Amino acid sequence: MFTAKTMRLSLSIAITFLTLAGCHRGTAQSEAGASTGADTGAGAGAGVKLGSYRVVLQTPGGELPFGLDLVRQDSQVVGYLVNGRERLLLSEVKITGPHLEIRMPGYENVLTAEANGDQLQGEIFLVKLGGKNQHVPLHATLGQSYRFFANSATDNADLSGRWAVNFTDDSGAPEAAVGEFNQSHDAVSGTFLTATGDHRFLAGQVKGDEVYLSTFDGAHVFLYKAKILSDGSLAGDFWSGLAFHEKWTAKRDAGAQLPDAYGLTAMRAGTRHFDFAFPDLSGKTVSSQDPQFRGKVLIVALAGSWCPNCHDEAAFLAPLYKDYRAKGLEIVSLMFEHFGDFPRAAEATQRFRQHYGIEYTTLIAGISDKDDAAKKLPMLQSFVAFPTTIFIDRKGNVRKIHTGYSGPATGDHYSQFVNEVKTTLDQLLAESPKPRAGS
Repeated sequence: MFTAKTMRLSLSIAITFLTLAGCHRGTAQSEAGASTGADTGAGAGAGVKLGSYRVVLQTPGGELPFGLDLVRQDSQVVGYLVNGRERLLLSEVKITGPHLEIRMPGYENVLTAEANGDQLQGEIFLVKLGGKNQHVPLHATLGQSYRFFANSATDNADLSGRWAVNFTDDSGAPEAAVGEFNQSHDAVSGTFLTATGDHRFLAGQVKGDEVYLSTFDGAHVFLYKAKILSDGSLAGDFWSGLAFHEKWTAKRDAGAQLPDAYGLTAMRAGTRHFDFAFPDLSGKTVSSQDPQFRGKVLIVALAGSWCPNCHDEAAFLAPLYKDYRAKGLEIVSLMFEHFGDFPRAAEATQRFRQHYGIEYTTLIAGISDKDDAAKKLPMLQSFVAFPTTIFIDRKGNVRKIHTGYSGPATGDHYSQFVNEVKTTLDQLLAESPKPRAGS
C-alpha cells in the first residue's frame, strides 16, 4: 500500500471499520526470575509480570494506546498485540529480571521496557529507510483494558456506515479513500483502505462528537483524531510515527468506490514479459530465464519486510504456494529493503521468511524506494505501491498486475481478493504449458 507519498509513513490511506473484539486478558503468571507475587498481581515484584497491559506510546499527536498481552504458552512466554479483533502473536519475547525485550514478528523493530511493579517504561525502536530510525517512548499499566477512555460517554455520535475520505499531507497533496465504520456504544474498530492497501486493524472510541483511533501492529504507529461537524462530516488529523502528519475529512457515501486495483500499474507498451535477475539470500543470481520457471504459472510479488501489507500478502502466499506448486505454480518475491548493504537486507528478508514459513523464492532487488524500484523494473510503465503482485502465464506473458493489498482487516474485501487470485490461478494453470519462444 505504500505510494511515493506513503513510503515515508509506510502506508496509503482509506477507511473500512470492522467489529470491535472484546477485551483480551492473559493469565497473570510469574516469569522465571520474576517475583512470585506476579501470580496474584500482588506486590511490586522484581520481574516482569504476565497479564494484559494497556500500552501508551508518546507521539506528536498525543497518546497512542494499544493492548499487549504477555502469557505463558507451554514452556515459554509469548505476547500478543491487541488492536480491535486482531491478536498478533509475538513469539520472540525475552524477559530477564525486570527487563522486557520483544522483537516484532518478521520485522527489525524492537520493543524494550523495564518493569516496576505493575508498570512498564521503555520505547519502541523503529527501523526506517535511510537510517532515519525512530525511538518512540512508551509506558504500560497491567490490568487496564480500555483503549482511550476508562469511562465511556453515554451520548455519542453514530459512525456506522460507508464513508468517502480524503487525506491531505502537509504539502497539500490529497489522496482519496473509502471506508466503512462499525460501532458498538462508544467502541469503534476497523481499518483505513486505499486503492493501494489498508491500515490493518484499528481500534478506538467515540466520545461525544470526537473520534479517536489507533494501532501498533509491529510497524504501523498510527493515531487518528477527528471531530464530527454539524453537517455530520468528519474533520481531523492523522499521525504516523514521529515524523508524518496529514489532515483528513470524511462524508457518508454509500456509493463511494476505490479505483480498480488492476488498472493502476501496467507494462510498457509492446512489452509482455516481466524479466528479472537478482541475487537470492546466498548471493546467487536467480533469473526469470532459469529452468525452474519454464512452463510454469508465476506470481511475482514486489515487497519488503518493513511493509505491513506485504506481511499480510506473505501470510496468504506462503500456504497458497504449498497448495498450488504441484499444479505448476511458482512464486518469486522481489524484496526492496530499508538497507542498502546486501547482508543486512538478506538478514531482514530471512526473518521475514522464517516468520511466515516461506518456501518460495525471495530475491534482494533493491532499497525500499519507489524510484529505485522503478529503475530496477524498467518494463513497468508505472510503479505505484508496495506490494504489487504480477500474474504471469505459462508462456511468460504478464496477464494481470494488482496494486496494493486488502488484508484480513478489510473483511469481505480480503475474501473477494483471495477468491480472485485462486480463480486467476486456476484459469492460468489450465492453459497450455508451452513456454515462451526462446526460453
